[in-house]
Amino acid sequence: MLKPSLTLMLSTAALLLPLAQADDWPRWRGPNFDGISKETGWLTQWPADGPKRVWQADVGIGYASMSVSDGRLYVLGNTKEVDTLHALDARTGKVLWKHSYPCSSKDPNNYPGPRCTPTVAKGRVYSVSRHGHLFCLDAATGRVLWSKEFPKDYGADTPRWGFAGSPLAEGDWLICEVGGAGSSVVAFDLATGKEVWRAGDDTIGYSSIVPFDHAGQRRLAVFSGAGIVLRNARDGAEFSRHPWKTSYDVNAATPLIADGKVFISSGYNKGAALLDFTKDQPVVVWQGRQMRNHVASCVLWQGHLYGFDEGEFKCLEWATGKEKWGERRYGKGSLFAAGDHFIVYSDKGYVAVVQPSATECREIAGFQVLGGKDTWAVPVLANGFLYCRSQQDLVCLDVRQP
Repeated sequence: MLKPSLTLMLSTAALLLPLAQADDWPRWRGPNFDGISKETGWLTQWPADGPKRVWQADVGIGYASMSVSDGRLYVLGNTKEVDTLHALDARTGKVLWKHSYPCSSKDPNNYPGPRCTPTVAKGRVYSVSRHGHLFCLDAATGRVLWSKEFPKDYGADTPRWGFAGSPLAEGDWLICEVGGAGSSVVAFDLATGKEVWRAGDDTIGYSSIVPFDHAGQRRLAVFSGAGIVLRNARDGAEFSRHPWKTSYDVNAATPLIADGKVFISSGYNKGAALLDFTKDQPVVVWQGRQMRNHVASCVLWQGHLYGFDEGEFKCLEWATGKEKWGERRYGKGSLFAAGDHFIVYSDKGYVAVVQPSATECREIAGFQVLGGKDTWAVPVLANGFLYCRSQQDLVCLDVRQP
């Protein structure tokens, strides 16, 4: 039996250890729409062949990332011109239910399949196909509760590379970039699908809407084909915009909002800008071509931007845009932050743990998790498990601390 003094010492030491925190990832860009997970205490040191592989599944072809909520993982894929929303047991990979419907996967540049990450809210899951099929399903059973079809219901044109904006659950509403005259953005009732409001005539881009608070009101940042448009969440009314024309209207990266400023970035040699929107008209703080987000979105971490300038992983100073370093080993990859580390995923299926630093790219673990190319779906960390997707396969890795 331990002596009382030793027992007290051990108990005190245990209290001083950092406690692991698990967290769901219920939507695109995570709980706070910023690519940052609240998860802590996960395994950052890996063996050469990576963490334990728990399960692997063929989920159909596509570029959509995953959502994890209440023990279930949701992901979209396409097989033989049929889209399927898969609901899997997040720990075992067991199929809990599937929802399928005909949908062409074809793409003009051979990037086939869906792009949109499912959104989970209030016991429902919402998904959008590359051709604008919007479904609301019971998250536990897969029963369809309501649906829309953007081209049919709103006269929307399917974007060249398909609808890519993930639906936004905001309060009691689901807000989507839809397209069509007067309906660039539409808010639906979460439970019934009834239209609440519609606004705008902009050509939609390939980004996702971000909510934020400003001047005592809830707002929306919409990165359309024409530029960044800031709207009131209550009715969609526009209160600010800044033009940002890119080749083929490909504004795909999700905007970042912080300190009364919005960061936007696009590929095709367009570049990036930090805009102050606290004035009557947006003011350019800095602009340049040092960060060209073609596919993946940046992460803001301790005053610095981390992201992919086309095929180069870079760190920039948020306030000035000054480049701190660049690293080409990950190609045109993606990333997110969790705890005090980044998970970086290359476009060839290599996944790494990177220590954030404004002075160098410091990889502390990494391995080849999947093969293939153009692995652009952002990985997800939820409740001690890391999920990585290639164009067709989904892998679950156990990164819980032993």
